[in-house]
Amino acid sequence: MGVVRDLVQEMEIPKFYKVQNHLDATHIEDVPQAVRDALKREGTLDLIKPGSTVCFTAASREIANSVVILRTFAEELKRIGATPYIVPAMGSHGGATAEGQLAILTHYGITEEACGCKIHSCMDTKKIGVSAEGLDVELDAFALSCDYIVPVARIKPHTDFHGPFESGIMKMMAIGLGKQYGASICHKRGFNLMHINVPSFGRTALANCNIPFAIGIVENAFHQTHTIRAIPNKCIEAEEPELLLQAKSLMAAIPFEKINVLMLEQIGKEISGDGMDPNVVGRAYDYRVKPFIERIGVLDLSPKTGANFNGIGNADATTRKVLDKGSFEETYPNAITSITTEYARIPCVLDTDKLCFQFCLRTCPNLGEPLKVLWTKDTLHMGEFYVSESLLPEIEANPDVTTDGKLYMPVFDEEENFKGFEEV
Repeated sequence: MGVVRDLVQEMEIPKFYKVQNHLDATHIEDVPQAVRDALKREGTLDLIKPGSTVCFTAASREIANSVVILRTFAEELKRIGATPYIVPAMGSHGGATAEGQLAILTHYGITEEACGCKIHSCMDTKKIGVSAEGLDVELDAFALSCDYIVPVARIKPHTDFHGPFESGIMKMMAIGLGKQYGASICHKRGFNLMHINVPSFGRTALANCNIPFAIGIVENAFHQTHTIRAIPNKCIEAEEPELLLQAKSLMAAIPFEKINVLMLEQIGKEISGDGMDPNVVGRAYDYRVKPFIERIGVLDLSPKTGANFNGIGNADATTRKVLDKGSFEETYPNAITSITTEYARIPCVLDTDKLCFQFCLRTCPNLGEPLKVLWTKDTLHMGEFYVSESLLPEIEANPDVTTDGKLYMPVFDEEENFKGFEEV
């Protein structure tokens, strides 16, 4: 990249302050006990008959304490004489294959040994009814062969549609348990109608399948377990929206109206369904809102995302190593199933991390003012990040963010790979 290097290497690397984002860190200390306490609620575990088979779900997102939550639930089921099974409930993720979905769970440490029960992965589905809008609703065939199905889902804002039900229990039934085929039916009318389809498909599942209760999980901004609630079937439609509002109130955000450059060290499916959370960066395939960001640079894929680079289309620039690690076969099934191609598009590709950063700086409109830059690991970790000196006045005016008063510089190795920040 001789010409490209010549055009961007003149960009001076700014100095940074380390920022602490003071967010609500309330979380559950004893997660196993919280699960057991939640299951004491009438209309939940007490409905499971001894000798029955119970299938419960594991998601494609990296849910905090997921192994502990699933293992404790399996222990409680065995304690009352039931046989537990886990199924991956993740639509088309994992390359839309049973093996790929098992691999995702293994990445998160969700194994038969760790959870104390069998994991059954298949892509076969069966029709369980028709939604109010006339669409077939399909669910995992193995799950339907069990006596009971219990969705276990983290509840949080969705990246591409908004309503009373977003990511959570209803979506787990509509899309996660629908596997690739069922998820594609739910998506076929487009994201502008997903706020209707998701609860409609969920209601069909609740009415036509033996789903006695669900387990809803809410996390704080530090990716810690904040709430675990067992919800009887008849209460899911009323209580999930309440938990969604709680999740929104706890969510991290970029505490600035506008920045010129956002540098993300990594994106990944365990971080967000779209690699980087549009609710944090204010940018999705069909909108741009606060915070207004002129350039987003992505340096790498997270280790746990495997080769799935879905979400890179939201970036303006990335590195060659992202393309080298990525796989079209793992990524494009998401685009096909969700009928959303924008997130799988390839942005400008630079040879090194340093060039990617300088490219973002160089391509920002500049009227002589110092550029405002925010550098963070990913959109799931917003409790601590780095900002350029130019943002110091905004930090000092905001009581929710503080710095240690020291200046740092990003450090790159001989091959211009980012190594971290060092005090100057």
